[in-house]
Amino acid sequence: MKKIIGVVACPAGIAHTYMAAEMLEKVGKKLGYAVKIETNGASGVENRLTKKDIEEADVVIVAADTAVEMERFRGKPMIEASVGDAIKKAEKIFARIQNGELKIYG
Repeated sequence: MKKIIGVVACPAGIAHTYMAAEMLEKVGKKLGYAVKIETNGASGVENRLTKKDIEEADVVIVAADTAVEMERFRGKPMIEASVGDAIKKAEKIFARIQNGELKIYG
């Protein structure tokens, strides 16, 4: 089972951050992936990715409309998207993963 991790963050950090995280988790699990999503919202960072999470991840999804800590993902296959795409087009994000449309961060 592939392990997918991600970070979701929007400027307001209220509803859209959590909606995007929920959608990525839902679609990923439906497709058979192990998924863990960190949220950077109004309450701060929740469900923080650990060093172990990052090391074990096959793919990183960053769905952010604001700056997030990226250096920790150096060398990992990654997809970047907007928060809106994570909410409305999560299936397309996972299709890109399945098709190997990834870039290596850094």
